[in-house]
Amino acid sequence: MKKKMLLLNTTVLLGLGGVLSTPAYASTIQDMESQKSQIQNQRQDVQSNIKAASDELTRLQAEQDQMKAQLERLTIAEEENNKKAQKTEADIKETSKQVEELEKEIKLLQEKLEKRNDILKDRARSLQESGGNVEYLQVLLGSSSFSDFVDRALAVSTIVDADRGILKETKNMQDELKTKQADVKSKLASLEDMKAELDEMTVQLAAQKKQKDALAKELKDKEAKNKELKASLQAKDSSLANEQSTLEQNIKDQKAAEEEARKAAEQAAKEAAEQAQKATAEKADSSSAKAEAPKASSNDVAPTSAPAPKASNVVTVGNRWIGNSAYVFGGGRSQSDINHGLFDCSSFVHWAYSQVGVNLGPLGSVSTETLKHAGTQVSSSQMQPGDLVFFDTYKKDGHVGIYVGGGKFIGAQSSTGVAIANMSSGYWKQKFNGRVVRI
Repeated sequence: MKKKMLLLNTTVLLGLGGVLSTPAYASTIQDMESQKSQIQNQRQDVQSNIKAASDELTRLQAEQDQMKAQLERLTIAEEENNKKAQKTEADIKETSKQVEELEKEIKLLQEKLEKRNDILKDRARSLQESGGNVEYLQVLLGSSSFSDFVDRALAVSTIVDADRGILKETKNMQDELKTKQADVKSKLASLEDMKAELDEMTVQLAAQKKQKDALAKELKDKEAKNKELKASLQAKDSSLANEQSTLEQNIKDQKAAEEEARKAAEQAAKEAAEQAQKATAEKADSSSAKAEAPKASSNDVAPTSAPAPKASNVVTVGNRWIGNSAYVFGGGRSQSDINHGLFDCSSFVHWAYSQVGVNLGPLGSVSTETLKHAGTQVSSSQMQPGDLVFFDTYKKDGHVGIYVGGGKFIGAQSSTGVAIANMSSGYWKQKFNGRVVRI
């Protein structure tokens, strides 16, 4: 039992890491129950902190959801901007192609007009050589440019019908050239606008990408901290739960051991009663002729009689509890405790003397203080078996036992239950304060 209690205390103390302020030696169910209560209180505090942390995690999760939504929006915007940029690039290429084709058409038209100009000049020279209208020739040949030539030719009312058709066709081609020139300028202006828009989108995309990367890093950092916090709290709660479970199992084992001790004690008491009954019958048969014997022993049951006739009984009556009992502070003051072998030092002394017919006062209020005034104090040099001996443990006269002789005493010890201990050396020699009381 002592080995089991030492193992329990080592486990609990290592698990709590010095947090709990319980005694370092849990030798009784009461001690273990006290430790269990303190662990439960600590778990309540930890679980309260877990709840607070969970609330914080919920708030952070909501913030993360908002960040994720923002990241999704930025991703969508990035995709749409990329699509628009790609379309703009395609439009630029298409427009550039159209410009090239238009420039080719303009060049062809200009070549065609130059040919028309040569034809009209040839006609004018032929008309002059054949004696044609000089005024008409002067008008045509006096033009400063092709455009001026066309305008002058159309204005002359004497032009021949054949020439009028050529001139009209030439005029239409000239108008077409002007229209296509205007289209080219419009196309070029549109191209420049699209190029400027593309450059602006490139800048915006870079800024959005930078913002997205910053938000992603912030999200990752917060998630890591949340996971670390959650893991830490869960580990702490799990550790306390394991400590509590271990303590509960040891309490269960202790109770089972005490139940076995109780059964063994009942069996021993039964056997002792049978032996006592047998001895009484034998004594009655052998001493029927001695009528004066009862009178001679009648004084032995008086509380104030000398301890010599009862000493051998009071120092051995408690042997039945050795190895079958446990120390419980405040225990031994009810019949249930006694039946289960649960004593503290003063209740055990009270019980032992009651077994030999000596009443040491009310059981419910017995203590080391009442016992040290229950008889006569004698010198420690005059100790006899059956005397009460006192020790200074957690307080002055904090422990009491029954002297059995040979420098030893029997008592309910906190570490072993009822046991015989040596007071001539070691721990109990240091704690013995010299107080001896003879009942």
